[in-house]
Amino acid sequence: MSESISAFQAFPQLLGTWLTEHAQAVWWYTALVRFLFPILALLVLVRAIRGLLRVPHTPEQWGQLSLPGGGSLPIDHWENILGRSSSADIRLNFSTVSRQHAALLRDESGSWWVTDLGSKGGTQVNGVQVSQRTPIRVGDTLTVGGVDLLFLPLSREEGEQLSRRRQEEAPLPMWPSLLWLTLFQLLAALQLAVSAGASVSPSLFLLFPGLPTVMWTYYLALRRCGARGFEMETIAFFLSTLSLAVTASSAPGSVLKQFIAILLGLTALVVLGVWLRDTSRTQRLRWLMAAAAIALLSVTLVLGQTRFGAANWIILGPLSFQPSEVAKIFYIFAGSATLERLFHRRNLGLFMVLTGVCLLCLALMSDFGTALIFFATFLVIAYLRSGDFATLSLICGGALFAGLLVLNFKPYIFRRFASWGHAWEFASTTGYQQTRTMSAAASGGLVGVGAGEGWLHTVPAADTDLVFGMLCEEWGLLIALLAVVSIVTLALFAARACRVGRSAFYTIAACAAGSLMVVQTALNIFGAMDLLPLTGVTLPFVSNGGSAMLASWGLLAFLKASDTREKSSFAIRSPAGKEVPVP
Repeated sequence: MSESISAFQAFPQLLGTWLTEHAQAVWWYTALVRFLFPILALLVLVRAIRGLLRVPHTPEQWGQLSLPGGGSLPIDHWENILGRSSSADIRLNFSTVSRQHAALLRDESGSWWVTDLGSKGGTQVNGVQVSQRTPIRVGDTLTVGGVDLLFLPLSREEGEQLSRRRQEEAPLPMWPSLLWLTLFQLLAALQLAVSAGASVSPSLFLLFPGLPTVMWTYYLALRRCGARGFEMETIAFFLSTLSLAVTASSAPGSVLKQFIAILLGLTALVVLGVWLRDTSRTQRLRWLMAAAAIALLSVTLVLGQTRFGAANWIILGPLSFQPSEVAKIFYIFAGSATLERLFHRRNLGLFMVLTGVCLLCLALMSDFGTALIFFATFLVIAYLRSGDFATLSLICGGALFAGLLVLNFKPYIFRRFASWGHAWEFASTTGYQQTRTMSAAASGGLVGVGAGEGWLHTVPAADTDLVFGMLCEEWGLLIALLAVVSIVTLALFAARACRVGRSAFYTIAACAAGSLMVVQTALNIFGAMDLLPLTGVTLPFVSNGGSAMLASWGLLAFLKASDTREKSSFAIRSPAGKEVPVP
């Protein structure tokens, strides 16, 4: 055993000697793979992106309401608003029906309930007035504003037709993309080893084969359980591969830590996805999640240490942790709500209190980049929960005023804004990072100079705040843009999937998570390129950082939960379980 360890430790020296003797072959290999990597990236991502965006989602149908004069209206969601409004899930165009008259709800056990929403005409079940949450069963008569509706299951013909339509839009098989990604990962490991030479970290030869192993184990395990939709995970594994490559190039000693963060993030994805199966359980956990978000930020406020201008790090010996990254998951979990909750009084007030506490903690830490991300996420959640554009406009005005006060009392932040758009005029001071990033990105061209061959990694925060510049320099503009397109695709999928979402909770959480990723991506990239002030936020899935990686995979769980395609999400039980549309 000791002899094997000694041989493994001596391998870098042997590799360095071999590379020195075959310098010409090394040059040709680097030149070849620089052009090969963008092609492999396209083969990996085109199938995954097309799988997420190629077809419209067919709504799940859980029953129907038979109209008095004939015909019927399908029940497409677990949570449905009945009313005269054009935005109602089940529209009843009768003068006696209120715009938002009643809510028809399904719980985890398959039982249905009716709640009146303060309508003028009233709601009855089998002639009995509904004053609170009232059960309704197949065959019952639901009276809405004097209009009698019969609650019925789908006919057999309609059920078969719906099943055929859903099978036609089933997720694409992802094993070809995973095969191409495996080749991408192995060639990337070899290129990084070639670039490092005798100084290559031995862990590189364990971790890059380790990532494909984890990826295929996850895929095969879920396929064995009947799952079929792996487009999101394919994108996440591709971006995580770039993260390991950037880390190996800039901080070889952190590669093992980043790999462990990917494992923890994948675990968080599965655990959170299973939790999200039960919407009643998610509602019970909302208060716990809100408390966890506040607790993480409060502990950081007390114990946090300052790095890169913000006191948002908990450092325990060799380990460092950024709790505000994980707090994003808890914040979205706490902020999302089911339709029934949305009609309770003060449904938005308590969420605004939570947001205010989180923003205050982040402001006291001087972590204004993360505060901006929280605020943007708040706007998305608040709009989806209330639809009150006027109130949100006033909130934005107040936030702008608060931002001006921050610039007045925080000279460090003001200097960042002062150099915004004028980085070349302050190239040796506040514009140092931006000017170096733009220079390195320009030198990479379309295909990059080769993984591990760049120089930007010598600039502080190159693998975190400036990681887009490292991608452009070492991997090329093509792969850097594909990484951005991948993140935007996840957000677009969430926006499209929410139209057929089972619950408002899944819809709000998915849109919030997708919006958060896009806002964070924009702040990272535009800040590094001097199109926005440099805020110090990370690029999802790509930046070096364990807590950032864990948060990115956790946010992916909200997107997975919104996917209603056949067998595409482990957050939705298989058809053998209880969650089956009414036959």
